Parts: sequence; structure tokens; C-alpha cells
Amino acid sequence: MKAKLINLIKTKMETFLDENQTDELENVLITVFNDFEIIKKDLKLSIFESEENKDLLDAFLSAKRVEGCSNRTIAYYRTTIFKMLDGVGLKIEDITTDDLRKYLADYKGKNNASKSTIDNVRRVLSSFFSWLEDEDYILKNPVRRIRKIKTKKVVKEVISDENFEILRDSCTNIRDLAMIELLASTGIRVGELVNLNIDDVLFNERECVVLGKGDSERIVYFDAKTKIHLLKYLESRNDDNPALFVAFKKPYNRLGINGVERRIRELGREANIKKVHPHKFRRTMATNAIDKGMPIEQVQRLLGHVQIDTTMQYAMVNQSNVKIAHRKYIG
Repeated sequence: MKAKLINLIKTKMETFLDENQTDELENVLITVFNDFEIIKKDLKLSIFESEENKDLLDAFLSAKRVEGCSNRTIAYYRTTIFKMLDGVGLKIEDITTDDLRKYLADYKGKNNASKSTIDNVRRVLSSFFSWLEDEDYILKNPVRRIRKIKTKKVVKEVISDENFEILRDSCTNIRDLAMIELLASTGIRVGELVNLNIDDVLFNERECVVLGKGDSERIVYFDAKTKIHLLKYLESRNDDNPALFVAFKKPYNRLGINGVERRIRELGREANIKKVHPHKFRRTMATNAIDKGMPIEQVQRLLGHVQIDTTMQYAMVNQSNVKIAHRKYIG
């Protein structure tokens, strides 16, 4: 270590010293360093040791809360960015593109993560550093030169008409039946479902007002069958909770996201149908709507998407209809 350090100093001083002076400098350094133990400083620091890193992370998360991001999204941002800062071990202003590329490569290797997972991490980091750049905390976003990671487009399953009928038959109470009918008919998110109050539902118009991402309100619609099941469910209740869906037992609390997800999975297992979850009803509604000819812009409005590209990811157009359309318009 001492020899490397002496050579480094000599190289740095070559432009200022002649050959004899450089040799004399080397002798002096050898003599002086002989009485010292030299250890290379570890430049890495824990995120806990950098108040600046913590402050910037907290400021970013606060900005996301103001934008209306859900608690789940905030938690995912926090965990993802925290792991990166702790793994890279540098002050935010010192983090380079190479540091982040190495972190993503190491993350993939250590966690055996898929390309999709790595790209999700990249997107979160890009959002973080873009915000830092916009707020003038850093000069340049180091994620900008890290390109989107190409992933295979997997055609995700929807709930078939037959399986939906089986799910209906497996419901042993009116609440669960009303819940899956509303999910299937409206395509709302599970977070929007649990936030619904009875007063949000306009039965005569067969519509309800939901609060989506970013605290944006929109109107969604349900069919006559859903209306009947909802009214029967409300008639069966003996509580005064304003929530549309509540637990069976006292004190009849509002159902939460975890409660709905757990119950939907249980219904799937009881009906012997694989991978049934609330979001699958949303994807099914979008796919069926597009498959039956609803304009994509209207589906986008129903789902509450800001970008139409997001809507397209939910939709899986039936291939047989593509064949029929080809014959109609081209063949």
C-alpha cells in the first residue's frame, strides 16, 4: 500500500520536479511513511451517516404524497431508493451512471431478479433523480443514460365467462356476490372499491363516483345485475357504517384492501380457479370492452388512466376478432 501511494505522489509531482528532485522526494516519503500504518479509506457510507441523503429522500417522498401517490406506492419508492442509497454508499450528488449500472447488475445477481423487476427499480430511480434534477439538487440525472430494459410481453390471463359464473355460484353470501359483480362491471381498482361509501352510489343512474390515483374523481358505471345484488346486500345489513362494503362481525368496520384481496383469493380457491385477484376483474373488463368494440379512449376514461399506453397494457384483443377484422377491412 505504501509503495502504491509513493508512486502515485511521484506521478502527480512529475511536472513540477526534475529527476533528482523526484528521487529525493521518494526517499523522504519512504522515511516518513516508515513510521505509519497506511490504510485506504473506505469511501462508502451508510445512508444513516448521511443526513443529506435522508433529507433528500424524505423531500422526494413528500412531493409524491402531494401528487396523490398511494401509501403503497410511497412505501415502494422508499424501500427501493433506500436500498439503492445503502448499496451504493455515496452521497447523492456523487452518484454516477456507472454506480447505478453496477448497482442494478449486482441487484439482479444477488436477488435473481427478472428483467421486469430490474426495470421497475430503474423507473423508480429515474423518477427520484429526475425530481432531484428538476429541483436543482443535482446537476444531471445519472439514470438518463440507462436505457429501458426490454422485457417479454406476457399475455396476462383474464377471467373467462365460464369461470366468472363458477365464481358467482361459489359465493355463499350476498356481500361477496355484490363485490365481485361491482369489480367486474366497473373495472375499478381495489383501493377505489374499499373507499366507496353508500352515498357515492347512484342506483337510479347505475353509476358511482370513485376517487382514483392523484385524488382524481371519475364516474364509473355498473349493470342491472350488479344493482340488484348491491341493493340486496345493503338491505341485509344492520349497521350504520357509511362504507359500501364492511366486515361481517361487529363493529362492522370498513373492508380494507387486504381483506378484499384475501376474500377474492379464497373465492378462487373454493371455486378451483387459479390466480383470482381483484386486479384480474379490472383487466377482464378492459379486455372485454375493447374486444367488443368500445373505443380505447372511452376505456381509458373508465379505468382512470392518464396515459392511453397504460390502457393498452391492460387490453388483450381476441385474436379471432383480429382475423375477422382483417377479412372485413383488408381481405
